[in-house]
Amino acid sequence: MSELVEINFDGIVGPSHNYAGLSLGNLAATAHKGDTSYPRAAALQGLAKMRANMARGLAQGYLLPLPRPNWHLSKALALDETAPPELVAAAWSASSMWTANAATVSPAPDTGDGRCHLTPANLVTMVHRAQEWPDTKRQLEVAFGNREHFAVHDAVPPTFGDEGAANHMRLCSKHDQAGVEVFVYGRPGGKFPARQHEQASRAVARAHGLAPERAVFIEQSPIAIEAGAFHNDVVAVANEDVVFAHELAFADRQGAYDAMRAAFPALQVVEVPDSAVSLAEAIRSYLFNAQLVTIPGGGGMALVVPEECRESAAVWGWLEQMLAGNGPIREVWPVDVRQSMANGGGPACLRLRVVADPATVDQRFILDEEKADRIEAVIDKYWPEKIDVWQIGDGDLAAQVIEARNALLSVLNLDELI
Repeated sequence: MSELVEINFDGIVGPSHNYAGLSLGNLAATAHKGDTSYPRAAALQGLAKMRANMARGLAQGYLLPLPRPNWHLSKALALDETAPPELVAAAWSASSMWTANAATVSPAPDTGDGRCHLTPANLVTMVHRAQEWPDTKRQLEVAFGNREHFAVHDAVPPTFGDEGAANHMRLCSKHDQAGVEVFVYGRPGGKFPARQHEQASRAVARAHGLAPERAVFIEQSPIAIEAGAFHNDVVAVANEDVVFAHELAFADRQGAYDAMRAAFPALQVVEVPDSAVSLAEAIRSYLFNAQLVTIPGGGGMALVVPEECRESAAVWGWLEQMLAGNGPIREVWPVDVRQSMANGGGPACLRLRVVADPATVDQRFILDEEKADRIEAVIDKYWPEKIDVWQIGDGDLAAQVIEARNALLSVLNLDELI
């Protein structure tokens, strides 16, 4: 009998990681526009996070960088020396590192046919991300190619924007039990784009075969979106029966909790009041863009937070107060993902949660220490140490980026993805 566990698939930071500031509404990304990036350090920070979670007994997988520069996009946009720099940079973007946007995942216990369903996010709001889904789907079809256990769909058609698991939460008593899936959408009309469309969420729920009682649809707070919470996972995260959220996460706070509780009565809410941690500070520190995980062995839950949380007096003070209580979140594990954070992606952005039997996944995508050593060696040898934005479009850098990715695929025996 299969054993279903939650596997976190982290994105390996690609060798073209740069700070071109392409993501409107992502305050960190736009604030660091033009800065020098450090792809090697970024990839090693992400790998260290994976190793740390694996050492704590958590199941860990990974997804690979997509092909960059994307010559198909360059050709489609007729990019030449007269093209706007932001369009050239889009073809170089390493944004697929944030695998919370790779897909929406419905585990087998929730779906009508008893298979795990994955729908790649179309990410149509931003050109540098809208290019991702065909290559993402191709990779998902390799990693989750066992048709008896998985179904991989096409992306939702435009114009309904879909941002994947970053706007999706799942409530359950245990990961291997049937659960309730919470789809969080935004409404257009504000200063920043609301990237998740309600109809995209509903289309994914239908494609995955979710019964009406297993899907809840909730509006994200427009206040949060305007403050820089471009995805729900910047202000709320869930694990098993717990939702950890900021007071201003949802448009109708009480209505959202009532809807979740009606579908899943055992819901526990751990809410951070705005008076204790302001929305601006929550977004700056990425307190809620944390991995909320179940500690193996029955030790409750832990939050994997960025180091920036420890540097915020308000955030760290609230976390210490929470740990002193008797709530479901018993530990806090800070990690250094500063290179990702400077582009607006914290620990939660870097991972896609898939509940599955690890034995049913293509084993080339499951991390162990030997694979981690191989990945680290390739990063050390091939990843650029740094990239200045003026280098984007440079032929020599393009050759280095392509060689680096190909070397990684080769050492992991995944040449079919070159």
